[in-house]
Formats: sequence, C-alpha cells, structure tokens
Amino acid sequence: MSRPFAKPSLTFNQQIAHLQASGMTVADTPRAEAWLQHVSYYRLSGYWHVWKDNAGTGFLPGADFDAVCALYTFDRDLRSIVGGAVERVEVALRGSWAYQLAHRGGPHAYLDAALYEDRREFQAMLGKLATDTGRSAETYIRHYRDNYDDPALPAVWMVAEMMSFGQLSRWYSLLRDPALRQAIAAPFGLREELLVSIVKHLVDVRNICAHHGRLWNRGFRSPPRLPQRPAELGATLDASRAGNAAGQVYNALVLLIYLVRQLAPTSTWRDELITLLASRPAGDLVSMGFPADWQTRSLWT
Repeated sequence: MSRPFAKPSLTFNQQIAHLQASGMTVADTPRAEAWLQHVSYYRLSGYWHVWKDNAGTGFLPGADFDAVCALYTFDRDLRSIVGGAVERVEVALRGSWAYQLAHRGGPHAYLDAALYEDRREFQAMLGKLATDTGRSAETYIRHYRDNYDDPALPAVWMVAEMMSFGQLSRWYSLLRDPALRQAIAAPFGLREELLVSIVKHLVDVRNICAHHGRLWNRGFRSPPRLPQRPAELGATLDASRAGNAAGQVYNALVLLIYLVRQLAPTSTWRDELITLLASRPAGDLVSMGFPADWQTRSLWT
C-alpha cells in the first residue's frame, strides 16, 4: 500500500496561524513573517522541537517564536566560531602531511602505493585526485599542468591545498607506517591513532558548519576516540557521554580548545567560545552535553 505525502504548502501567514494554533506565542507577526521568508519554516522547526509536547503535535507552555529565533542565532554564531577553529586544524594538518611526506620521499612521495594500508582504497583516492586536478582552475595547478607532465599529478604541497578536508583525512588515515602518522600528528600533541579518529570526527563537524546545518544539540554517528592524556584534556572531556550522541558537541568543543591551544597558544578562541556560551540558558548547554561542573574542568579555566 502506498503512503502518499499529503501535507499542503502553506503561505507565511498560514504558517504563523498554524504555529499559534499549536500553542506558540508569536508577538510580532511581521517579524515572524520575515524570519519564515528568509530562513524558512522547515529550517526553524529543528529549533522549536525542544518546546514540543510529548505527542509532538503541539507546544508546551512558554513556547515563543522570538525564543526560537534567538536559539537559531546562537547556533549560527556557534557554527561560525567552531568553523574557525576547525579551519586551524585543517590547515595545520595539510601542512604537516605535505611536509612529512615531502621530506620522507620527495615532492611526489604521496604517489608511492607502498605507503598505504589498502591498495584498492589508494587507487580509488588517486583516481579521485586525478579527476579533481584535471578539472581544477587553481592557478598553481594550471601552472603545473602547463609546465610539467612527469609525474602527471602535482607535488604534495600543491595537492594538499586542493583536497577537501574529508579527502585529506582519508589520505592521512590510510598511511601504513605509524611512525609517519605520528610525525604528522606531532604538532597536535596527540598520539596518531587518536588524531586519525578526531580528524574524521572534525570532518563531520566542519561539514555541518559549512552547509549551515544544526550544530547546537547535534548527535554524531561516529564519535571520536577520547584521549585520556594529556591529563588536563582527559579530565575536561566527558567520557561518560562518549556513546551519547547529544553529548558529542561538548566533547568536540573541548577537543577544539585543546587543538587550537596546541597550534596557536596565544589564540583567544576559547574565551570567545565561553562568551558565546554565556549568552544561553543552562538548559541549552545541557542539551549540548555539557556536564554540570564543566566550568571547573581544566581546559575551561
């Protein structure tokens, strides 16, 4: 038996009327209409679910459209600040990966299939890189194509700059030699097997930020392995929530605090994050997985 989708399209005024009929307070109708026009009903619905009743058909007392908009604005600011931290990690990994490979075997060392754990996966990644390089309009890639043809692919420091973060994560994690992976991980102050897991997780975080997804109380299918050392990092992370999807936003933020401090010791990123967090009620932080004593844990003080 088919199950046809039968929900009708509603005008902005009808959307507002539906929210009000479901129990949401809408104090400023023109402002609400502007939000619905420029952000959309469906996108905002991801933020007003916290005010939904148990049946999911109406809103709890106190549901307010302005509060929904404030939560959306917080999440937008959170994505912006988190995206900046992930950028530091991504750029540093590009540089370290390229440097260590170049000094291990020359400008094109990354093309050596013997470096990688899975030859089939290596060939798939290489094919993707060749396609991307052939299509690239980057000046430095065009310069290489116009002036050199042996090897056909550019030097490692060039391809490092054109890879996506996800591709870079795969190239790094597939390296066979733990000593090489550890040399790449050295600037981050973590063991290589932990960095592999954390980078994979940060790729997911980065994609949410880049595509303007909801980050605030987001759950992650593949939470990272949580380091126990250094001690201050292990003590700040919340290992009790390692398997709890709602708790992973907190742990992701802690990992970024640690990594940004490793890469940029004078950065004020943590303080900017704390200022942003202070703008939200404590209940919102609980939804992000923050433990009750988070402010007393090492990396927050």
